[in-house]
Amino acid sequence: MGPAGSYAGSFAPEVATFSGNIHSAASVSTPMKTLCAAAGAALLACNLAGFAQKEVACNQTLAAPLRSRAMLTIDSRPAGLIIVGTDQDAIHLSCTADGVENAEQISIRWTGNQDDGKLTITGGSLKNGSLLVRIEVPRKTSLRVDMPAGEVKVEEIVGDKDIDLYAGQITISSARPWDYRIVNLSVDIGEVRAPVYGADKGGFFRTFRKQTAVGEYGLHAHVITGEIDLLGTNAPAAAE
Repeated sequence: MGPAGSYAGSFAPEVATFSGNIHSAASVSTPMKTLCAAAGAALLACNLAGFAQKEVACNQTLAAPLRSRAMLTIDSRPAGLIIVGTDQDAIHLSCTADGVENAEQISIRWTGNQDDGKLTITGGSLKNGSLLVRIEVPRKTSLRVDMPAGEVKVEEIVGDKDIDLYAGQITISSARPWDYRIVNLSVDIGEVRAPVYGADKGGFFRTFRKQTAVGEYGLHAHVITGEIDLLGTNAPAAAE
């Protein structure tokens, strides 16, 4: 009994100490989980804080912050789009359509933030006349436009451009010196006119490509059936 009692007595404090350490670890684990969850929620809130979403009908205007050198993507139903560069750090959109009822059925949706935004234009009847959308953006804005049919006019905007149209016309104009490093224009059936580069090509599968060593931006435009026009002056010396 003596030796057994001594053994039990010497072991008991060790068990108590070990048990105490377990309780201490558990007590630390709960606050840590809470802290991590709070940090994750705060990070998510910060990410969502810069994200905006707006939706209006064609008979209303739309405005949202958009910084210089932002990326703007436009996905539109058939329409006439006029995209104009301004000195404001914002996007402003106005829209007109034939008939009040048709204008109310056309939805214009803005998603994104001040550095990367997207406009989606849908709805309305394609049989009830024309749809004209004017979009004002910062002068330095990169554009990505995708539309099945209609007309896209880009005026006084400095930045990368990627424009695809199934049928219709693309016109890009500027009174400022052109600053494109790469120009790639093509039509499956139609005409490519770029007097700023001394080019005028019409017919089937017409293409025009130029590359310079001094430009900053890239320009890609493609129309399956229709016309592409580049209007401007002072193009830098280019080489095939």
